[in-house]
Amino acid sequence: MATTATHGQIETYLGSKAETLLGFKSPKIAKERLNLPGPGFIDRVYAASDRNLRVLTNLQRMFGGGRLSGTGYLSILPVDQGIEHSGGASFAKNPDYFDGENIVKLAIEGGCNAVASTFGVLGSVARKYAHKIAFIVKINHNELLTFPNRFDQVLFGTVQQAYDMGAAAVGATIYFGSYQSTRQIVEISQAFAHAHELGMATVLWCYLRNNAFKKDKDYHLSADLTGQANHLGVTIEADIIKQKLPENNGGYLALNANGASYGKFDKRIYSDLTSDHPIDLCRYQVANCYMGRAGLINSGGASGANDFEEAVTTAVINKRAGGTGLISGRKAFQRPMKEGVQLLNAIQDVYLSAEITVA
Repeated sequence: MATTATHGQIETYLGSKAETLLGFKSPKIAKERLNLPGPGFIDRVYAASDRNLRVLTNLQRMFGGGRLSGTGYLSILPVDQGIEHSGGASFAKNPDYFDGENIVKLAIEGGCNAVASTFGVLGSVARKYAHKIAFIVKINHNELLTFPNRFDQVLFGTVQQAYDMGAAAVGATIYFGSYQSTRQIVEISQAFAHAHELGMATVLWCYLRNNAFKKDKDYHLSADLTGQANHLGVTIEADIIKQKLPENNGGYLALNANGASYGKFDKRIYSDLTSDHPIDLCRYQVANCYMGRAGLINSGGASGANDFEEAVTTAVINKRAGGTGLISGRKAFQRPMKEGVQLLNAIQDVYLSAEITVA
């Protein structure tokens, strides 16, 4: 059984960021306004919605699994990079993960609540594992084999297929801001409605895609634009929102500069609702998820030289902002399984720590 890291070990991972992140006490949006994660979250929040009993049961399957069982937090292993980033680019560091069974094994050994992957991966081992860990079937992808590469999410299967393999939830991506976003919104809203009818939960990757968002900064990662993407995601009744951690703010300001006109915004977003502190930026994402009624899980990002530090930092920001957990893939599977398990456990330790609380 995995042991839980001490508060001191978490501080060591945070390094010079420890005081800034752990000592933050003055968020722009008070935690009392939020629907906070915790034991009984499904009874307190999801049960008040229009979700049927089977959806609530599958949400309980997810929140009741792994090391974070009963805490109201989620640790999810997502591995759809074989399509999204090519199998070779994703698995060259660790070829064992060309075999999808090892993906599911990593999620189980790593104490995750659920594993998110493709129809092919999960379908290939469904009879062996669907009853042992909650499956989240990713129903659409951006394939990068078409030349020249284009950025569009297309369906790779049906909601019925996910149901038939015993999935607890379906996942999907919408590229908000892209030329294809209108079609994707229609497709996924219909798919999510069908999933809810069948009793499955829904997880939406609310990503931004538009070259115009890259100006003096990459505003694909701005709190204001990602927050609005989240708000669109919960509008089509995603139960859980996956979003990248914000790294800046002011996307609307940049896109409306020099007489340009884009969208609608209020400058109080930047003065009254956010500051430049990373926890405040993430809290704005949570606020756009109906003040936490839909859980916000942030992504772990690409694998690099400081994976443990980056993963723990993201987890601390997400938890203290009022988020629901982390969905981290490449940092875990692009290394030997033992190390991948250790990384997933380090993330989970943040959510298990009673000393790290919502700001």
